[in-house]
Amino acid sequence: MARTYWLDLFTVETWQEFRDHGSNISGFAESRYKSVQRMKPGDYLLCYLTHVSRWVGILEITGDAFVDSSPIWSSRVFPSRIPVKPVIELDAEFGVPVLEMRADLTIFQNLDNPNRWSGPFRGSPAKWKPADGEAVLRALQDALENPIQRPLRTKRKANDAIVPISGSAPNEVIVVPETEPQSTSEDMEGTEHTEIQYLLMKLGADMGFDVHLARNDASRHWKGKRLGDMPRRRDQLPQQFDPATNRTIELIDLLWLEGNAIVAAFEIESTTSIYSGLLRMSDLLSMQPNIAIPLFLVAPDERRNKVFQQVNRPTFERMRPPVVEVCRYISFDTLREQLTAAQGYIKFLKAEWLQTISESCAVEEG
Repeated sequence: MARTYWLDLFTVETWQEFRDHGSNISGFAESRYKSVQRMKPGDYLLCYLTHVSRWVGILEITGDAFVDSSPIWSSRVFPSRIPVKPVIELDAEFGVPVLEMRADLTIFQNLDNPNRWSGPFRGSPAKWKPADGEAVLRALQDALENPIQRPLRTKRKANDAIVPISGSAPNEVIVVPETEPQSTSEDMEGTEHTEIQYLLMKLGADMGFDVHLARNDASRHWKGKRLGDMPRRRDQLPQQFDPATNRTIELIDLLWLEGNAIVAAFEIESTTSIYSGLLRMSDLLSMQPNIAIPLFLVAPDERRNKVFQQVNRPTFERMRPPVVEVCRYISFDTLREQLTAAQGYIKFLKAEWLQTISESCAVEEG
């Protein structure tokens, strides 16, 4: 009889707490108890670290499900529990990046948007296809025999739990402002927002893409360079959309373009209290539900949780596709660090590189 594989989500912190407790009990949310009861001794749990997007272990189930609230994890109780024993158990730094397995996992096949691969990682336990489970098992066996250390970029702490915003009114309407506030002298001389716009414009141009800047931002400067004069800046958008869609798109902070195709869209949220960029993205999805543009929210580390909360608002969750499935997060510090690390070979990068420096905005139910 074929073995059943189940996804088991951890954070860096909960994975370490699981190991500190003896690596013999895995836990899930109370609402997942019926799924946990379907697990059988001999089934395998595929252990995946969220936010750093890597596989770190295989656990074999050794008994039946039970409910227990005794402390194991500091962030949540995870009372739906199952006894396990490790088959493979890696330190987080030696985990296998899921994006290195694009050719081996069916979740990467036939995607209608490059950002939608992370959908299968939004909750656990979840039954996985045997072929995918076996591919993960092989990858982890190889990582055990041939370890490669990959330092973690996360700056999150164990108490950085993200609580989704709930209770949005059923008839809540999202309206995108037609105009943005006028730039102040500080904006024009150079703010953190302008720095990130400049870095993404230069990165896109260096990778061979044309770039489109939000129509109100051309007069901004970064270190003496006017954004409106940057190389490969394109004034006009492709004309495949209707006028209403184009009015929304031309206010998005930055676009990368290849011919008439929009390769990536970026909204930068540094200080704004209302997520006008997220509203623009949601309006774009409302008007063009089949659009295949990867969307990225770029914000400081300290705003990460607020970004995640907003992306997971019920209003945006009800959209088709849900905003959270096509919009990923890039931190300012990660962008800066990865650009420094990529110096010398940026012109060889592909747009898919953005997947490796971004993270899903999903609030996983472990």
